[in-house]
Amino acid sequence: MAQIQLDQDIRSLSDFRANAASYIERVKKERRPLVLTQHGKSSAVLIDVEDYQKLLDKVQLLEELSAARKELDRGEGISQEDFFRELRAKYSS
Repeated sequence: MAQIQLDQDIRSLSDFRANAASYIERVKKERRPLVLTQHGKSSAVLIDVEDYQKLLDKVQLLEELSAARKELDRGEGISQEDFFRELRAKYSS
């Protein structure tokens, strides 16, 4: 996902309504989000579906890493070295 260009990627909701199809096509083509405003304040962001899925995947990974770190801090889980030793033992022929 490309960075937002403030001079091009912020539009009013009424402008978006009048040109929705072209703005959606632009978001898909250029892979840049579009910030929609309502009454002069940011209200919503339109992003490409693939970029949205990537964001969700990153959030999930970060949540899993955070949970793993908390487990390790509580003394739960196993070290990376032990993990790989167990993996090798399990899958070695």
